[in-house]
Amino acid sequence: MNALPWTIYLSFAGAVLALAAGARSAAAARWVALLTAAAGFGATLFCAVGFSPTPSLQTIVNVPWIAELSIRYHLAADGISLTLLVLTGLAATAGVLFSWNIEERTGEFFALYLALIGGVYGVFLSADAFTLFVFYEIAIVPKYFLIAKWGSTNREYGAMKLVLYSFAGSALVLAGLLWAYAAGGGKSFALSDLAAAATHFSRAQQLGMFALVFLGFAVLAGMFPFHTWAPTGHVAAPTAASMLLAGLVMKLGAYGCLRVALPLFPVGFAFWQPTIAWLAIAGILYAGLVALVQDDFKFVIGYSSVSHMGFVLLGLAAGNAQAAGGAVLQMFSHGIIAGLLFAVVGRMVYDRTHTRKLADLRALPLHRALPFAALTFVLAGLASMGMPGFSGFPAELTILVGVWKTSPLWAAFAAGGVLIAAAFTLRVMQISFFGTTDKSAPRRPAPAPRFEPITLPERAGAMVLIAATVYVGLKPGVLLDWIMPALQSPLMQAALKGGAP
Repeated sequence: MNALPWTIYLSFAGAVLALAAGARSAAAARWVALLTAAAGFGATLFCAVGFSPTPSLQTIVNVPWIAELSIRYHLAADGISLTLLVLTGLAATAGVLFSWNIEERTGEFFALYLALIGGVYGVFLSADAFTLFVFYEIAIVPKYFLIAKWGSTNREYGAMKLVLYSFAGSALVLAGLLWAYAAGGGKSFALSDLAAAATHFSRAQQLGMFALVFLGFAVLAGMFPFHTWAPTGHVAAPTAASMLLAGLVMKLGAYGCLRVALPLFPVGFAFWQPTIAWLAIAGILYAGLVALVQDDFKFVIGYSSVSHMGFVLLGLAAGNAQAAGGAVLQMFSHGIIAGLLFAVVGRMVYDRTHTRKLADLRALPLHRALPFAALTFVLAGLASMGMPGFSGFPAELTILVGVWKTSPLWAAFAAGGVLIAAAFTLRVMQISFFGTTDKSAPRRPAPAPRFEPITLPERAGAMVLIAATVYVGLKPGVLLDWIMPALQSPLMQAALKGGAP
């Protein structure tokens, strides 16, 4: 576990090196970024091999930072953290491979990219609320520049909307945490100490603090009706940024809800639980139906991400360990699958055809022009639909079974989202890769247009992500064996039961 902090340090050091290397050559910046991301991924795997799950966070670093405010640089990990750290390393490495074509200001691009990754690692490792908040902000800021500079399709608008929503959510989180810190006597920002202090808060305080912190984090998780920044940001972002936005940044919001809001304010969670559940269900169904009628390929995947994140929030709202475990598994699964879908749409298709309009793609026999892209999207689409053999199946099934235990009605409505996901996935798959279904069309197929062939880095990135979703789909117990013990901690159990520890 002692190697985990190096994921943070290596990422920030790699950002500086990539910036310096980019001044000399784009190729050098690419290799610095790839080696840095791979080293971070390797560190998470190294720690995963010898990891022994326990119900409590295992402290790795705990030293004073701002002593006057009792703020400590406290890093710790459990099975939930480790699952998301592995996801971060995997997504970061694949994102570099899919960004191998970046030529404009390459060093700056990868410096911002690695700074974002360092912030994400920091959030998943923080056991101090203030430290977590600092890393949370570090992870958000680079997104603006990645989208505004290297994005497309209203990139300034998409970047600004993401930042405004994100900072609005951050302001709510900060207000809630400062309220809890002050109400607890200003003794400590440690998550465990804040949770202990919260047991003495009044019911009204718990309700207010929970609402501020949960809503602030849930905005970044794409909770309905505060989700509109997500599809816009996805469409405007360059491929790697889309992969990180859907695969990692949205997970920061869900992680904050699980790690901070629920265990610190269990009485507040018990009160707001039905509201959260119905908003999550609304997000699942609404975003799925909107995806079903989109004509922009990337918007389909963007709304799909909102719908799938609704399952994560519903799993948390169910208030039992099984549903919460499924939510964490869904975070991992969606991080892999969404990254793969955005890689196909943004890099393999859009960068070659220069269109995302389904009406235009319908006329192109992409299954013959770009067979590897077609195969990759079919596999990713099946995984997104929750087909057995891929990670989406055990994740969504675990959530639905857990939700059923709390409310069969919630589970029934959410199950409708699975059907809608199958509908919009099959629709976009048919139109974009296999063309028209018009019976009056000529029987002789049109000649396939010539596009730049799929590159070796793109193939490698796709295969890594496909392997991950298949492996977890066949052996979900590998991650659930890490996740479930962490949900047995006294604080988490108190949160899931809606009572004080």
